[in-house]
Amino acid sequence: MRAHLARVDAVVVQAVIAGALSFSHLHDLAAAAGQGGWKAWAYPVSVDLLLVAAWRRMRQQQRAGQAAGSPRLWFLVALAASLGANVATAGLLDLDHVPASLRVVVAGWPAVAFFGGTLLAHAPHGPQVPAAPAPSSTADTDAEQHPTPATIDVSDRDALPAPSSDPQPAPASTPEPVATPTPAPAPAVSLPPALVERVRTLAEEHHSATGHPADPDAVRARLGLPPSMTPSVAAHL
Repeated sequence: MRAHLARVDAVVVQAVIAGALSFSHLHDLAAAAGQGGWKAWAYPVSVDLLLVAAWRRMRQQQRAGQAAGSPRLWFLVALAASLGANVATAGLLDLDHVPASLRVVVAGWPAVAFFGGTLLAHAPHGPQVPAAPAPSSTADTDAEQHPTPATIDVSDRDALPAPSSDPQPAPASTPEPVATPTPAPAPAVSLPPALVERVRTLAEEHHSATGHPADPDAVRARLGLPPSMTPSVAAHL
């Protein structure tokens, strides 16, 4: 327990030191580019927040099995801005005579960060689970296969044929159908551990979103598996 706390403390201390240095470098670069006062302090906050938000959204979409191209793009943009500021303040750039191109980049960063943050905020949060098809009613099918017999008018009794006095012939005996053995269901194919973990993750997300257990066939379709793998998916739900 103490060793675990020591590792956590070391990680936290390292993160605080690295964050403070990066924050200071971004502030110095923004101030050298003509952004004085509170604006110079807002630039490092904007860069670091975009970096963290893009990383979290990228991980969420990867866990949900969705493409994470857009969050990855904004993560690389924020990482390039942070690394560029740290490298520029390492003596490679004269902060007393900042190039005009760098002033343009610093001045245009708020619009870029606002656009990226808006796209990340409106990105989908979870997997789109296909709705289960509504059960088809069998009432119409039964009505078509077994129609209701027509009602005979009692007043038209003369039109009915007279009953025959001949004895009714005995019904012909029909051979009993031979019972055919039901084929045994195909055994479930074992899934690799990574795919089993993915199946359980999708089932938990569906249960937390809808409150109902996940359909094995829907989970199998989400994973792109053939229909024959449905028993294998159901065995791990």
